Amino acid sequence: MTTDRLIAAFEVFPYQVHVDVERARAHLTDWAGRTGLVGEAARRRFEKADFGWFAAMVYPTADRTGLYLTADWFAWLFMVDDQLDDGAEGRDPDRLRTVFDGMRAVLTGAGPATAPVPAPGVAISSLVDLWGRTAPLQTPRWRRRFTGHLTECLTTAATWEAGNRRAGVVPDPATYIRKRRHTGAIYVCMDLIDVVSSLDVPDAVYDSAPFRAALDAASDVVCWTNDVYSLEKERALGEVHNLVHVLQHHHGWDTGTALDRTCAAIADRIDEFRRAEERLLAGRPEHAEVLARYTAGMRSWMRGNLDWSSRTRRYRDPAAATGYLESALFGSRA
Repeated sequence: MTTDRLIAAFEVFPYQVHVDVERARAHLTDWAGRTGLVGEAARRRFEKADFGWFAAMVYPTADRTGLYLTADWFAWLFMVDDQLDDGAEGRDPDRLRTVFDGMRAVLTGAGPATAPVPAPGVAISSLVDLWGRTAPLQTPRWRRRFTGHLTECLTTAATWEAGNRRAGVVPDPATYIRKRRHTGAIYVCMDLIDVVSSLDVPDAVYDSAPFRAALDAASDVVCWTNDVYSLEKERALGEVHNLVHVLQHHHGWDTGTALDRTCAAIADRIDEFRRAEERLLAGRPEHAEVLARYTAGMRSWMRGNLDWSSRTRRYRDPAAATGYLESALFGSRA
């Protein structure tokens, strides 16, 4: 299956983009500069990635406040992810433990003043801004869910991924697929569907087998699609955490075969999502409205991520990847 056939598999989901996409771009440029998340040296490459457009693609029905907020979250998540993947901190678990303790302090309400970080850095100061705009209007269970997902994302990246890099380990496919849902921050991003759509999914529904089947299928589609389009960039940086690379390594396939198998697997997961969505909506009629809006958000995420991943210049210029690194992101060392 070529990427052209892969794109065809997404035609079951309509193309959508938020009407305020240009405002989102302008807002994000201002916010990233104002908070110090992106310095002048990285600004040009940051803008080429076009995270404002990404947010407009995956949350096409958000109000303007929600669109701006999700765009800012994307910028934060991608900047932190790049620092972990390509910066020295991603190979220093003791350092990361201190930084993440500071982030957890923000999310749990202990606040940056008590965070055990000598000089917290803009990753934490900008998180204070993000959380202050996100948390107050959400329910306690949503805050617990989101905090748990973000903590798991950061911890998995700092321990499992970093450990693999230091040891020269290419994870087996089953482990990679399970961990990828965390390292890709996709559960975190799916949680933002609740924010922009004013939803509150009960725990009993969220934890049910049909909901988890739909969520994990959609998450895999997003993560694996990203792997297809980021393969060249990641290989240029020596990154092994990519499904195409994992399959090629463990099965002895050439790149074309591994890419073809990954694209076919994405198409299969789209079909599995649609079946799971049907079961979920039929089995929970008392929550039909909430679930219909949530699964619509999942569909927008899958299609919007394809459109962004296949076009963003973030993945078309591998040599530019290190331009995202900001020395002040995680603050000074002890």
